[in-house]
Amino acid sequence: MTLADNAVTESRALAALSAGSLIALIVLCAAWELWLAPVRPGGSWLALKALLLAWPLPGVLRKNRYTMQWASMFILLFFTEGIVRATSDIGLSRSLAWGEVALSVVFFTATVFYLRPFKRAAKARAGHST
Repeated sequence: MTLADNAVTESRALAALSAGSLIALIVLCAAWELWLAPVRPGGSWLALKALLLAWPLPGVLRKNRYTMQWASMFILLFFTEGIVRATSDIGLSRSLAWGEVALSVVFFTATVFYLRPFKRAAKARAGHST
């Protein structure tokens, strides 16, 4: 296996990890606010946050670099919410919040590392064109 083959395999794995963690986060947020530990019995409007996460999903699944760039910043809102609730909620909600934090970190890290070679190539092209 050549270095290029390794890079392609790694790139595919990172893109799959990005998409998988985003899907898992959507499921976690919906289940958390509707059934597992909603703020109010019977479900909460906070479940709509899962729809916000679904917004970048088509672009992430297509490996659209622009979508992945803004989604890597957008996910930090969910990381922040997770940290706040992990340190203020009790019981199952606290554990779910830590899950939200973990999935946000996985998505962010995988996406940034997936995009890294594209950023380097763009910088190299910009440096050679001047």
